[in-house]
Amino acid sequence: MLGHATEILRAEGRHQPGAPTTAWAALLVAALATPAIHGAVMGTWSGRPLQVFYSLTKVPLLLGAATLVCLPNFFVVNTLLGLREDFHAALRGVLASQATLGISLAALSPLIGLIYVSGCSYPLATLTNGAAFLTATLAGQWTLARHYRPLVERDPRHRVGLVGWLVLYQFVSIQLAWSLRPFIGSPDFATTYFREDSWTNAYVDAVQAMLMAL
Repeated sequence: MLGHATEILRAEGRHQPGAPTTAWAALLVAALATPAIHGAVMGTWSGRPLQVFYSLTKVPLLLGAATLVCLPNFFVVNTLLGLREDFHAALRGVLASQATLGISLAALSPLIGLIYVSGCSYPLATLTNGAAFLTATLAGQWTLARHYRPLVERDPRHRVGLVGWLVLYQFVSIQLAWSLRPFIGSPDFATTYFREDSWTNAYVDAVQAMLMAL
């Protein structure tokens, strides 16, 4: 698996753009299993074993569900653009980017654990995990750009498909992350899989908060 991880991160070997075959199983394992490592570490801040288990399952659920929800739309967009023949390569790029995100989160988890044991507040724990997700997301986008470069060179319409994916994925993942809270485990709340207000709308709450601040 370590060999696959290195090739995924470098977009080389079995996971390079245009490879004759695609190691789908390795991509799926990397995309779904490695985020669980970060999730488990994320949940240790609360000191509650149940929260560790919840977070371990919820981080892969967040990334996997967001991808699964967006894929049908992504397929339709590619079909409408006349790019259906390239969908195999586009999908490989998407899964490689998700695998990179998961591997990067797993790689950053020891740093999160070190910050935890050094003593940190809940706001700092939230901030450091947010920074880890941002860093891992950027790494994933770098991998996606590598896979899309030859596609765009062959047909500029792939830029539209790429932008469509990025916008939709971010929109869906933010709402899912809001619904799947808590991930760290606030000291002010009991350990639950979903908070009572989890099924509210993240964007409506954000607008309301901005209006109240004015």
